[in-house]
Amino acid sequence: MRRTKAEAEETRNSILSAAERVFFEKGVSNASLDDVAKAAGVTRGAIYWHFSNKTDLFLELYNSVPMPQEDMIAREIEEPGSDVLCYIERAAGDWLDEMAGDEHRQRILTILLRCPYGEDLLPVLERQQEVDDRHVALLENAFTKARSEGYLNANWTAQSATKALWWMMGGLCSEWLLFGRRFDLAVEGKEGLKRLFGSFRQVPAIIEAPTVS
Repeated sequence: MRRTKAEAEETRNSILSAAERVFFEKGVSNASLDDVAKAAGVTRGAIYWHFSNKTDLFLELYNSVPMPQEDMIAREIEEPGSDVLCYIERAAGDWLDEMAGDEHRQRILTILLRCPYGEDLLPVLERQQEVDDRHVALLENAFTKARSEGYLNANWTAQSATKALWWMMGGLCSEWLLFGRRFDLAVEGKEGLKRLFGSFRQVPAIIEAPTVS
């Protein structure tokens, strides 16, 4: 009997959901498509109907993670007179909130962090690098604008500020995901962001009062 489009989509989503669980529990390298098929309650052939191979399946899982709204961020930082640093800090804090509250995102990123990227999984690594490069370029553009408008402290360049923020966010999330969520990601992460952005901000010049002779 011919399957409907809705039924096919339901099967595809079931396979993706099962793959997420299996890859999280066993690791991508140790998991087989037979493991995924068993968890999804489908045949191996059903998996091949929707996905070319394990790499294709893993890549679709990666693509299912919501990315920051890049177009919105780009528009915000181009607004005349906007405090660019304030907006970047808020966007980073919002991302931490989303990470802390989204178990799907947590599982996918944990899988990515644990994964040994052999030759068969290089397309996933390349996709990650492509997304990372785009986000780094967006941040660097924002910090460049902050510097040109006098918001960024002279101790920082756009490049160094971008790297500091990127490394901080990556380190926070990796530590939290891989080592038992031993701290409050959103609360402590935002506190760290507050301190970091405090160092980013230009310190107003202090005008000394004239001395009375």
